Amino acid sequence: MSISFKRPSILPGFWPAFSYTILYLSLIVLIPLSAVFLKSLTSSWSHLWKVVTSPEVVASYRLSFGASLVAGMISAVVGFLVAWVLVRYQFPGKALADALVDLPFALPTAVAGIALTSLYTENGWLGRYLAPLGIKVAFTPLGVVVALTFIGLPFVVRSVQPVLADADAELEEAAASLGATRWQVFRLVILPVVRPALLTGFALAFARALGEYGSVIFIAGNMPMKTEITPLLIVTKLEQYDYAGATAIAAVMLTASFLMLLAINALERRTRKFMVMG
Repeated sequence: MSISFKRPSILPGFWPAFSYTILYLSLIVLIPLSAVFLKSLTSSWSHLWKVVTSPEVVASYRLSFGASLVAGMISAVVGFLVAWVLVRYQFPGKALADALVDLPFALPTAVAGIALTSLYTENGWLGRYLAPLGIKVAFTPLGVVVALTFIGLPFVVRSVQPVLADADAELEEAAASLGATRWQVFRLVILPVVRPALLTGFALAFARALGEYGSVIFIAGNMPMKTEITPLLIVTKLEQYDYAGATAIAAVMLTASFLMLLAINALERRTRKFMVMG
């Protein structure tokens, strides 16, 4: 006769917790997202296809996804450097610098857009020095990248910072004492530890940039076929009472974003698996 004992759980029973999770996901995520697809089906297929494949909308897809991808990669590089400085060095004003990282979270995006536009116009504080060099930021795709990097950088910093804080610096010292160069220490010791967190931060920054509206519309200039982002076209369709067209564009963005984030998450899981096996 064998007696088995179940390990007590810290949380309440599985079913209450699971039911609450499903209820939350349904009310906050699944039902609203399903409504986007259902609303888009209220119009004819020919109208929906014409809307989502129009040259202006396709150009906005290229700008939104391209600028978000570039901004995410820039945020990954710069965010890692910022997190490294905040974790590994002591300097006057470190607490202030650490607090400034979270400023884009608290700052209204419209205010950020106005501030960036005033800085990077041809007569702005920074734009006046870039203009003689032939670099135009405001009202160009480059301005869109700048705005999206501004709002995406904190996600990378806050994802990588705790991982760097928990990393054992003695491993780096041991590798250096065995003759490893600084590049080898970074590539073989530091990077494998922070890579999953870096991918997470990149995914968060990329996803945030795709849906950004307030900080972009001011610095972009919203020129058709050049600096129009997809969220702006969705708002324009809503103002024209073309709800089916607006939700159709949103559905395309939602599907493409989900597939890209799914691929990034799969890459992150694969990276974590290799770390465990290694």
